[in-house]
Amino acid sequence: MYAVIKSGGKQYRVEEGEQLAVELLGAAGEVELAPVLVVDGDRVLATPKELEATRVSARVVDETRGPKVTGFTYKPKTNNRKRWGHRQRYSLIEITGISAGGAPRKAPAEKAAPAKKTPTAKKTTATKKAPAKKRPPKKA
Repeated sequence: MYAVIKSGGKQYRVEEGEQLAVELLGAAGEVELAPVLVVDGDRVLATPKELEATRVSARVVDETRGPKVTGFTYKPKTNNRKRWGHRQRYSLIEITGISAGGAPRKAPAEKAAPAKKTPTAKKTTATKKAPAKKRPPKKA
């Protein structure tokens, strides 16, 4: 069983017991995440109605920092130079459980054969189009 969760504007494919770094979550301890998609064997839960009862629970393990990103801006002839750097902060979470609520997915219903038309069912009112007008010949 796996789920796709949304956190911090990004989506992640997660399984139970997996650890991943998501954008900083303010709360420490247990966190409930709403899934976007849940796949459980032959069941696929994707619509909002099916996902109402599903939950992904996670535990915040640690706060980490990502790699340093450096940048430099320069404008010639004005002595304007600026170096800058940034390190994004992340929460390291461990997925503790995925609960897929709802009924199992039903097999798609077979389509019935189209009904045959009887020869007596003809249109009683027939409309005719007026003939198209011809253009006059172009002058040379």
